[in-house]
Amino acid sequence: MSTPARYDFDTVIDRRGTWCVQWDGVADRFGVDGLLPFTISDMDFETAPEVLAALRSRLDHGVLGYTTWQQDDFLSAVAHWYETRYATRIDTGRLVYGPSVLSQFSQLLQMWTAEGEGVVVHTPTYDGFRKAVLGLGRELRGVPVGDTAALEEALARPDAKVLVLCSPHNPTGRVWTEAELRGAAELARRHGVAVISDEIHADLVHDGHPHVPYTRVAGDERWAVITSASKSFNFPALTGSYGLIGNPEDRAEYLRRMETAEGLASPAVLSLTAHIAAYREGGAWLDELRAYTAGNLALVGERLDTAFPELAWEPPQAGYLAWIDLRPLGVDDEALQRVLIEREKVAIMPGSVYGAPGFLRLNVGCPRGKAEAGVSALVRALRTLA
Repeated sequence: MSTPARYDFDTVIDRRGTWCVQWDGVADRFGVDGLLPFTISDMDFETAPEVLAALRSRLDHGVLGYTTWQQDDFLSAVAHWYETRYATRIDTGRLVYGPSVLSQFSQLLQMWTAEGEGVVVHTPTYDGFRKAVLGLGRELRGVPVGDTAALEEALARPDAKVLVLCSPHNPTGRVWTEAELRGAAELARRHGVAVISDEIHADLVHDGHPHVPYTRVAGDERWAVITSASKSFNFPALTGSYGLIGNPEDRAEYLRRMETAEGLASPAVLSLTAHIAAYREGGAWLDELRAYTAGNLALVGERLDTAFPELAWEPPQAGYLAWIDLRPLGVDDEALQRVLIEREKVAIMPGSVYGAPGFLRLNVGCPRGKAEAGVSALVRALRTLA
């Protein structure tokens, strides 16, 4: 007998007119307003009610002055989450804070690389990494996910300075095994390469694919973990992320840069409040969310398998982003986007954004009715072209 759901993920919440990037900003990327969007990786769900209650309580206090993240309520909540969620004890003396994961990423790149030096990423690649690396004048070097020989060759180049792990991987939803992570850490040590592990999707792993924090495999190489509860609990607009930096001198340098050069000594108090509530009280909500989005992904799989069995599509190991390889159908990417936008009135991210023509990334972090509308539109569009 199944346990009744405590939380509601079916109710549609109108996000239009709320300055929402996914809904109100769709024309910026797709050139047309009013499309049903399955794009940027936030969800159409309210955050956990436990988080909302904590935010309301903090607002009722009425004073929103300068604050600090270096206090036990926050530090112990993060430690509690790692211990209860990942059976991993962390050293809270290694914790740092930042306005976003990408902000932390940029700071670490500036600390550990110089212009023209190599930053190794797995392909396909989250576009935020590409923009940051190229924007800082570093050289982006891609290796295919799972290709260990190509990874070692890239890390062995004398000017390779940083390996970026997206763990779990965006956009494919791949969850790295502990053996794979230990192998990557060993290669990094062997070649003197620092490791930045972006683990913002970690809480969204699906059953049978446990997340292994990089802290469990890290050794003497330079390393950092960067993450946030904002992805899994859907509060990115509050801004706020945190990380762990292995080397004490690197940690001190990171904090110096953030507090002086960036002027970010005081974090967003509502983000701290949300993190603490999520990590102390939000576990049950997150488990139901994961089950619900797994159901959406199963729906995508059923529809694709019925319409196009040659795709042999399988749901990702983590997340709510369906990464779909359409190459077996031989459809033209531009023609497909035209049909999706002009006839089906939906916005779905093309794989070219991540350096992978022939793919699509369909966001189903939404009520089931919307997910059904998105995959139905995709199937119709493909049938006109395949």
